[in-house]
Amino acid sequence: MPISVRHVDPALLVLEKPAGLLSVPGRGPDKQDCLSARVQQQYPDAQIVHRLDMATSGLMLMARGAQALSILNRAFANRQIDKRYQALICGRPACNDSPWQVIDLPIAVDWPNRPRRVIAADGKPSLTRWRLVDTAHPAMTRIDLEPVTGRSHQLRVHLQAIGHPIVGDALYGSDDEAARADRLMLHATHIRLHHPLSGELLAFASEPAF
Repeated sequence: MPISVRHVDPALLVLEKPAGLLSVPGRGPDKQDCLSARVQQQYPDAQIVHRLDMATSGLMLMARGAQALSILNRAFANRQIDKRYQALICGRPACNDSPWQVIDLPIAVDWPNRPRRVIAADGKPSLTRWRLVDTAHPAMTRIDLEPVTGRSHQLRVHLQAIGHPIVGDALYGSDDEAARADRLMLHATHIRLHHPLSGELLAFASEPAF
């Protein structure tokens, strides 16, 4: 699975992760191959600042050096880095007149069934914005997604919660919904940030393969 390097400088790497590749090592010797390990073979100072699920493809950042890592971690914590995703979801979701729809549902770990997450009253506040992109297919809808918060599996859990799981989602969709595609139809399409050292505004875009 090739990793495309979209941008490289002494403080920052912008990469495209393929679907099916871990962002960081997992538990066990069979889960050591991942994006961070591969990138560090060429850029030993590269460090993870955020993650994509193994099944998700698209744009990811890595910091180079302690200063850049600290600045980017703080930017993510303060929601100063804008990310957008595109997904194919099952069915046709209802919309109001606003250009962007909102899912505001708290998410908690489903401890007996980890790594699954669930909607729970005592979960962490979680907010997702989404909008329609293409409704031509009778059984699926293409949407853009903007996670305002950054909970694990947030987009997948929120879409399942409103009755429209992502096509190909074997973790949150039914067997039929998961079988509609050979991968999770979720791709990180846009990322915008201020460069951690220069402050220059940077924006990157990536089209999904589905």
